[in-house]
Amino acid sequence: MNAPESPAAYWDQRYEAVEELWPRAPNVFLAELAAGLAPGRAIDLGAGEGRNAIWLAKRGWRVTALDVSAVALGRAAQRAAEEGVDLDCVEADWREYRPGAPLELAIISFMHPEPGERPSMFERAGEALAPGGHLFVTGVDLADHGRRGPPDAERLHTPQRLRRALRGFDLLRCESVAHETEDRQGRRSVVDVVAIATSPGPKPGAPNPR
Repeated sequence: MNAPESPAAYWDQRYEAVEELWPRAPNVFLAELAAGLAPGRAIDLGAGEGRNAIWLAKRGWRVTALDVSAVALGRAAQRAAEEGVDLDCVEADWREYRPGAPLELAIISFMHPEPGERPSMFERAGEALAPGGHLFVTGVDLADHGRRGPPDAERLHTPQRLRRALRGFDLLRCESVAHETEDRQGRRSVVDVVAIATSPGPKPGAPNPR
């Protein structure tokens, strides 16, 4: 029997199969949030080719791009160099990595762990945040099951699932959002879940909840 494929090997193969797996533009909902925040330290869990991390770095953030795929991080580092920004690329699993200093922003964009790991992933991100630091989460809504995202419906997001997993945070926003996006398949209508929360503590400069 063949040994199960590691996450790193799986994602390396996916990235190697195409010149560009994801769009280069940042997530529009992250851009909306970051526009109202003072730049600080940030981490992008599952940063991939760096779309969000590089955008933040260009706006003064000190960003750690975390991913299990060396192929993806190699592209992120190359693109950051082309854009003239510093990016700390770390090849590691979110379950094992701990930043060396408190962060002002943690990003979990289109990460769909097993249902039992969802709370622990957000808990790990929360432990990395300074008091009042922001957590940004987005991913494929269950409504798009079969069209996008993992085949296991239990791994997809709903506002209810995220609210349960984000207990202990101060939740500013958690909702399904239908919108137009453009990717390798062209322009299409999709449904994502967007959640914004802060770690308990003072929240200077926090945006108004939506």
